[in-house]
Amino acid sequence: MPLTRPAIAAGLAAALSSLAGVADAATEPALLDEVAAAVNPAELKGTIVSLVGFGTRHTLSDTRSETRGIGAARRWVQRRFGEISSGCGQCLEVVAPSQTFTGPRIPQPAEVMDIVAIQRGTSDANRVVLITGHLDSRVSDIMNATSDAPGANDDASGVAAVLEAARVLSKHRFRATIVYAALSGEEQGLYGGKVLAAYARTQGWQVEADLNNDIIGSSHGQDGVHDNATVRVFSEGTKATETPAQANKRRYNGGELDSPSRNLARFMAAQAEAHLTNLRVEMVYRTDRYGRGGDQVSFLELGFPAVRVTEAHEDYTHQHQDLRTEHGVPYGDTIEFVDFDYLAQVTRLNLVTLAALANAPAPPQGVAIEGAVSPDTTLRWEPVPGAAGYRVWWRSTTEPQWRYHRDVPADAQPPNRLTLMNVVIDDWFFGVSAVSADGYESPVVFPGDPGAF
Repeated sequence: MPLTRPAIAAGLAAALSSLAGVADAATEPALLDEVAAAVNPAELKGTIVSLVGFGTRHTLSDTRSETRGIGAARRWVQRRFGEISSGCGQCLEVVAPSQTFTGPRIPQPAEVMDIVAIQRGTSDANRVVLITGHLDSRVSDIMNATSDAPGANDDASGVAAVLEAARVLSKHRFRATIVYAALSGEEQGLYGGKVLAAYARTQGWQVEADLNNDIIGSSHGQDGVHDNATVRVFSEGTKATETPAQANKRRYNGGELDSPSRNLARFMAAQAEAHLTNLRVEMVYRTDRYGRGGDQVSFLELGFPAVRVTEAHEDYTHQHQDLRTEHGVPYGDTIEFVDFDYLAQVTRLNLVTLAALANAPAPPQGVAIEGAVSPDTTLRWEPVPGAAGYRVWWRSTTEPQWRYHRDVPADAQPPNRLTLMNVVIDDWFFGVSAVSADGYESPVVFPGDPGAF
């Protein structure tokens, strides 16, 4: 009886055993479970209570008051980063990059300032992973800078995750640099993301990932669904920086599902499955929600991998609304609609992702593939500092997640290549990740320009 394609794939998977010198795929560093367990819902609530207490955090609101407006909120976040840094031996460098903008939602020149804490890596400090959330809030009229705009979920929840990440992860040391950032100006035109992405470029950071958290604190949707077990991760398909020549080649050979951002989303989904209970990542193949945007877009426009993290079911009566009640329905983004246990779960996802990325080797560069008119497929890549070995992955072209893998020690001969016998290049998508001696694995890199980090 002839073998079916799934039977052939299953046989291949069973036949491909891991090679010595590479941590097994099932080996999960204990640190990731430790940092997940350290997340405290009470800390998240305390942050949101403080931010809501500033009345409004509209980008164009008061910058001089110590009790109300965006200026007071920025200074509070800066002090909070300072307190966290004091607890880790001044391990955080706190900076406040800013630019002055005008635009449709900023009619007069206004300074947009981000508050950023930098935890330098121990051995690969120029490689950077970021967590971001936006500090500013708004009501129904985008130009109303004076009315109360609590912004409890949009986006004090994201800023709370940023500060909690700093509190927990600053107690540990990582190979790569972790950046924690509270951005301003998102509601007025994604300006805070522009400020930080430009700062990253001028600093020469090798940005591996930006995890942008925006509206992550509610488990009750306007659709009536209560879902405290799912979070959406949005990721772009083709790169914003793709050239026409690259697009032509990608359209022919594939890769529209394997940008660095999309493989970052797959990485997050795998972390949730391995380290979290009762939280599943719903990968959404879209840069952001339909017709809407977030601060990750500015990173994508500069070629930096980035995703948007957002709750599974939004309630639009609690976003961008004046505080009021109509026909018995309360409107406004107030704290009673935040589910702090759910917010803690989404925060845990961010922490295990950041810790895993920051301790893993960098994603391989120069990943190339060949195998046309051949029963075999060969992959090549450049050596990665700190990698004990590499993992060659493949999956069906219609599968969302990587399925099969073969391990290659760093000292294998010939080096930095693997030929998969009787695995036909036409029928599968392929990728390569780098693995450290202690079991941390980078995101998978799809061959060629579409997947290059």
